[in-house]
Amino acid sequence: MALQSVKGFKDILPPESERTAAFEALARGVLESFGFRELRLPVVEAQELFVKATGETTDIVEKEMFVLTDAGGRNLALRPEGTPGAVRAFLQHNLNLQGGRTKLYYIGSMFRAERPQAGRFREFEQIGAEAFGNGHPSADVETILALARILDGAGLKGRYTVHLNNLGCERPECRPAYRAKLLEFLRSVADTLCENCKRRLERNPLRALDCKGDGPKLKANPATPQLAPCAECHAHFETVKTLLPAGGLAFELDPNLVRGLDYYTRTVFELRSADVGSQDALAGGGRYDGLIKSMGGPDVPATGWALGVERVLMALKAAGSIAAPPHPEVYVAVQAESPELEKAAFTAMQSLRDFCRVEGALFGHSLKSQMREADRLGATFAVIFGPSEFSEGKCTVKDLRAKDQQSQTAIAELAKEIRSRLNA
Repeated sequence: MALQSVKGFKDILPPESERTAAFEALARGVLESFGFRELRLPVVEAQELFVKATGETTDIVEKEMFVLTDAGGRNLALRPEGTPGAVRAFLQHNLNLQGGRTKLYYIGSMFRAERPQAGRFREFEQIGAEAFGNGHPSADVETILALARILDGAGLKGRYTVHLNNLGCERPECRPAYRAKLLEFLRSVADTLCENCKRRLERNPLRALDCKGDGPKLKANPATPQLAPCAECHAHFETVKTLLPAGGLAFELDPNLVRGLDYYTRTVFELRSADVGSQDALAGGGRYDGLIKSMGGPDVPATGWALGVERVLMALKAAGSIAAPPHPEVYVAVQAESPELEKAAFTAMQSLRDFCRVEGALFGHSLKSQMREADRLGATFAVIFGPSEFSEGKCTVKDLRAKDQQSQTAIAELAKEIRSRLNA
């Protein structure tokens, strides 16, 4: 049987790989304009890191992690998400001692052992951003605006919605009070819940609201209208709701949005698109002020998000916003087999690559075959080295967009000529 990739893992071929790289470059530019700097995380971390950070009752920990044991008997895991690793790096390298805020972003593969489906693979790429050290609601808003600017720049402006909720904090009068009311309600309907929700009911009732099966039917639960966050959490969220429109971004309140991870507090958000079907969340995140302290660090506020690259590319394709793959501006061909012509053509290719994309070097084929290849690649100009022109120190430049337009130019002036034509 022929070798094939493992189920849930896939090769990314051109032009999808080129579109992925272009989107990554866009995200880097936007995030760096907001003051974020790149963090490169290891793919493998201690399993304990994700259990401690993400929560023992989350789907990630209970059934989705790829876990392995190394030769030393240590329990390791392929990273299922980026935030725990970013927090670990923040603490391990004492970034909190550098003073001020720390704003980091990362780009890379994550791994979850779940059923592959459209927009969800076992290996998938995320772009994430984490802002440490700023407890003001402006930090929440800045990270959301950076995320929205990435999607807008990619071509999704007006094709996604921003959903917000306030989860409150762990003060007794805040989220614990709401949790108690929700738990009371869920106990009364426990017979209708799925097995996962029944099992986690007492430990983490908020997870039922995030359940793909039970969540939709719990949207009208009587506990939600009674959520009354403490005065500080209320004021924080009111500022978020004021600053987002000031930054040009509309939003919808979603009282059942809980984001499925135990570490979130106060602001949580998702950016959703109907263009990707049932897996409609392109990105999401929120504030996690207690996570760093719970992992043994100082009491440092933090907020962040993660974006699914494959889902964004799906949304772009559905919206008809996929850019054409890059094409060579110049294709270099030779008219006849000749060591002198091939050497001159090859030298010209390297010179032209100083400022544009160049293809060619199919020198063992007929000129007709070479020109057919130039058309297939979508080249803008063809540069042809033929014996008669070469004897005069010239070559032919042909505009492939206007097939009857061609002219001869001195080989010594070729780079200048092509640069002029590209800038015309």
